Amino acid sequence: MTIERVRTDSPWEETIGFARAVAAGDRVLVAGTLPLVGGVLQGEGDPYVQTRVAFGNALAALKPFGLGAADVLRTRVYLTHLRDVDAAGRAHRELFEAAPPAATVVVVSGFVDSRVLVEVELEAFRDPSRETVREG
Repeated sequence: MTIERVRTDSPWEETIGFARAVAAGDRVLVAGTLPLVGGVLQGEGDPYVQTRVAFGNALAALKPFGLGAADVLRTRVYLTHLRDVDAAGRAHRELFEAAPPAATVVVVSGFVDSRVLVEVELEAFRDPSRETVREG
């Protein structure tokens, strides 16, 4: 089985030593993804915006494999505050309502940047015989 990896411009990937997405067979796993664009936190203080941005980044990591939101089987949403469940849930529903994945929400004590309220992960399914588009 071939294992494929996708990296992005996240400085954490180099520092910690991980790939944003890893595909093996029919599974594509996307690592914990923060609401950063160009290394800058988006939606400071707003869990809805942070969830949208974080999932946007995670979904972008699926594009080199020719996948999108409809291919997502499982999501995980990590929050620093229980009060943010509704806002994060609303963003999740908007993104995945057409093809709902299995989902888990976990409240954690914090992230590498104390302004981050949300981190997300996802797992997707792909047909390995389907041709994919490789970027960078």
